[in-house]
Amino acid sequence: MTSPAVPAPVTADDVDRARERLGALVRRTPVELSERLSELAGAPVWLKREDLQAVRSYKLRGAYLFLDSLDDARRAAGVVAASAGNHAQGVAYACRALGIDARIYVPTTTPRQKRERIVALGGERVELVMTGDAFDDAAAAAATDAARTGAALVPPFDSPVVMAGQGTVIAEAMEQVREDNGREISSVVLPVGGGGLLGGCMAWLAERAPEVHVLGVEPAGAASMAAAVRAGEPVTLADLERFVDGAAVRRVGEHPLATVLAHRPRLGVVDEGAVCTEMLALYQVDGIIAEPAGALAPAAVATGLVRDPGEGGILVVLTGGNNDVSRYNEVVERSLVHEGLKHYFLVTFPQEPGALRRFLHDVLGPEDDIVLFDYIKRNNRETGPALVGLELGSRENLEPLLERMAASPMEIERIDPAGPMYRYLS
Repeated sequence: MTSPAVPAPVTADDVDRARERLGALVRRTPVELSERLSELAGAPVWLKREDLQAVRSYKLRGAYLFLDSLDDARRAAGVVAASAGNHAQGVAYACRALGIDARIYVPTTTPRQKRERIVALGGERVELVMTGDAFDDAAAAAATDAARTGAALVPPFDSPVVMAGQGTVIAEAMEQVREDNGREISSVVLPVGGGGLLGGCMAWLAERAPEVHVLGVEPAGAASMAAAVRAGEPVTLADLERFVDGAAVRRVGEHPLATVLAHRPRLGVVDEGAVCTEMLALYQVDGIIAEPAGALAPAAVATGLVRDPGEGGILVVLTGGNNDVSRYNEVVERSLVHEGLKHYFLVTFPQEPGALRRFLHDVLGPEDDIVLFDYIKRNNRETGPALVGLELGSRENLEPLLERMAASPMEIERIDPAGPMYRYLS
């Protein structure tokens, strides 16, 4: 797991000291056995429930440690921070507790639920500023503010102090599994955004449990750590899928990357649709409300990304539960599309009585359901197109449906799932 060629900026001792310093300041969140994921993986799967942290995210650990490390002069000057939501909540909570004023920059795409929580947690100590449409835009604005005002910038991930704070998650969880369940974990699965959690946890594991296999998981549309590892330096992604907002980072930090290059964990990606499917499973089966980034590591287990779980089982960090309920329509939609259960078509109907009835009778199967039908009759035309959305009873029903469509005299065009119009619809 370790390559000595590249020095890591964080050590296991740093993480252990961070754990002592944080002490009772952060919650010792539970580690729970997931029967559903254990059955899928063929090995025990333990969830580290950081969604039950004081701010419903592990981000409090690094933020609190960083702010508590500031001297009196820097505290008096105030701080600035940039975040997609969870880091901001950690900063807000710690600032209120420590009596430090803060300006927190968040992207305009940050869910309302997270924005409201930032203000509630920080109270009068925090000013919230919305700017740009991605984390990197907010980070640039925060850096400009810090340079102009002299306020300390609280990094969300690119800081050895923050990384050490985040690394306490794994040190705590490994101890819990050992003491409460008598097991030594074989594999650890961690979500990856800017790399602070992965870097801090890797630093501790490399020295304290080098036999453990580590998998870092990125959203398929925001795999900035994998790109940085290939290049040997942080690179800026030209395109970014922002759905997994807590892990959608265009450019990873230099310090986390140095740790990853030093210890070489395996990296993998999970499709955003699979994340949505796992979010729904966590909620409907396990009773856990997870945000997209929180479901990222569990989704890696559910999709079989963990190759060899080992005898000790798998430890999965469920990083956060700050999900906006208004997003669930999109979550369900993306999950159905990913599972191959929802499809869209352009159907050209002859403008004559009975055309729709023939479509229903001759084309649709008994388990196929129309969930969208958008048609405007134009009297000066013999035919008229309709946008039709279908939800299938099972993915195996798709090929018979396409065969019936091909045999139909109607002109039916399937909307390409990879095309821009499909992305607009879903």
